[in-house]
Amino acid sequence: MSLDSCLEGIEFERLTPLARLAKKVVLNPLANRLPASWWKKWLGNGNSELAQANWGNPGGWRSMVISYQGKPEKLWDRLLVNGGTIPMALRNRRKLAGRIIASLIDQVDHEPVHLLCLGAGPGMITADALAMANRRADATLVDLSDDAFDFGRQHATEMGLRDRMTFIQGDVRDVVSRIDQRVSIVKTIGIFEYITDDEIGGIAQSLRRVMPAGSAIVFNSISLRHGTDRFFRRVFGLHMIHRSPRQIQELLDPAGFGRFDIFPEPLGVYHVVVGRMEGKNLGESPRKPS
Repeated sequence: MSLDSCLEGIEFERLTPLARLAKKVVLNPLANRLPASWWKKWLGNGNSELAQANWGNPGGWRSMVISYQGKPEKLWDRLLVNGGTIPMALRNRRKLAGRIIASLIDQVDHEPVHLLCLGAGPGMITADALAMANRRADATLVDLSDDAFDFGRQHATEMGLRDRMTFIQGDVRDVVSRIDQRVSIVKTIGIFEYITDDEIGGIAQSLRRVMPAGSAIVFNSISLRHGTDRFFRRVFGLHMIHRSPRQIQELLDPAGFGRFDIFPEPLGVYHVVVGRMEGKNLGESPRKPS
């Protein structure tokens, strides 16, 4: 089954033309231009869990889980999570990435199928993919901070996947250097928008020793189409690096990645991209960008 065909039937969240116009003309300008102090006061007085999560760790796993679950209790959170473009796009990204990774698992031509998930947080997309795949696979999940792992282990247990998901705390490049098994799929969803070009290139180079020819890397880009970058920077302290899929491909290319396939989610905020490690032998020098 092709990756395109595996995406059929996904129930994505979308905006009506009227909602898009209202956001562009009224809502986004208000969010971006009202004083940040006002927003912080309103969100603080309203006990917004999304705001508190971002103030403690901008873009961290708690705010992601709140957006993924989509059922907050507080009024401000219901408005932000259910009506905000980025939370809606995050849920779309989860569905898209989970389905793509599950399809990649089913396409691997050898066993065992092993996933390496970098900047994994609690591993909700990974759990989705493992549950949807027709073939058995296991996953190693790496994150610099281990405070997401208790939630991740509980979530994995509830889905019957606890024995297939191993959580490791550490810097992704250090952990990759210690891995002694080949991996079929590498997931980096949700981390490239928070790290520099050099850091992306360094991660890509470190992956060469564990990724055989034909293995896949799955990542995402983020665009400014959400329209509220100023709000997130000033109010939540969330400084995302907006890159196109092509810009990230160029950062991965020197490490030997190619054959990229791009899949946009319907709101146009995120693109999920699949790249392949090109044919090589271990120890071979990375190919030069064409």
